[in-house]
Amino acid sequence: MVNEKSPLNVALTRKQKEKLKATIKTGSTLLEYLTGQFPDSSKSKVKKILQSGRVMVNGSPVTLFSSILKPGDEVEIMARSRHTLKSELPFAILYEDDEVIVVEKPAGYPTSSTDGSLSIQAILSAALRDSSKGKIRAYVVHRLDKEVSGVLLFAKSQESVDKLKDEWSKTEKHYYALVEGNPGKEEGTIRSWLIEDNSQKVHSTEKRGNAKFSVTHFRTLKQVGDHTLLDVRTETGRKNQIRVHLSDIGCPIVGDRKYGASAIFIRRIRLHACSLSFPHPATGNIVVVRSEMPDGFLKLKPKNEHYK
Repeated sequence: MVNEKSPLNVALTRKQKEKLKATIKTGSTLLEYLTGQFPDSSKSKVKKILQSGRVMVNGSPVTLFSSILKPGDEVEIMARSRHTLKSELPFAILYEDDEVIVVEKPAGYPTSSTDGSLSIQAILSAALRDSSKGKIRAYVVHRLDKEVSGVLLFAKSQESVDKLKDEWSKTEKHYYALVEGNPGKEEGTIRSWLIEDNSQKVHSTEKRGNAKFSVTHFRTLKQVGDHTLLDVRTETGRKNQIRVHLSDIGCPIVGDRKYGASAIFIRRIRLHACSLSFPHPATGNIVVVRSEMPDGFLKLKPKNEHYK
């Protein structure tokens, strides 16, 4: 938690209030600017403020401390959210305000569940209810597969969910995917109709019936031995979409045995939601939230060996 005696949290003097909104005169990173404005607050405390979504640059919230400020940019620090989480969670909060909360989902947890099993939504709802005395819970906006990690967005009200879904075509989702082999080209687009069979496995089909049209774009980032790291962007959000599409082109995601990956590596599906941008349900401003590549994501060890 941020030190309650920090200038960012105590009652402010007129001079301090003037610091909360300013026009940039000299270029710098956002972190450099904020630590310069509040020399009594450590860099880690300033980063906590950034993660809370309270720092606005030219009217839009910015959470990336390495963001570059240019002369003429306007920076504003907003008041704290009324119901900012105080509970300890088994995952990081990447962004939070009164309307939405974005977390860094770890692999191994479902987004939500109907059988009472532990899910990200259940953990987050319990924490929000505790923080708001029962007034707020987490509403699912989109989903990540249980095996997938990364940026996951929730709303704090049904009204915010509805607004986000109404504008969902304006969102942009990017993923890191480490795949077997090489797609054979620097970038490309995969289109197909996807349908789920009785064994709960999704596959592409020629039959349209109940199938859903799906579009996935990919771009090569670098080679990792016999494997390739891709930047993947989805236009549609179908179940297992990326996993099926990459398998369709002969490049299954490392560790994804369900869709044809080799069984020689320790089972860990190398798919991570690294970026999400969406129109804010209250302001309409575009919010961009990013997540770093997980530790060990590019390390490939046969399952009979141990990480050093």
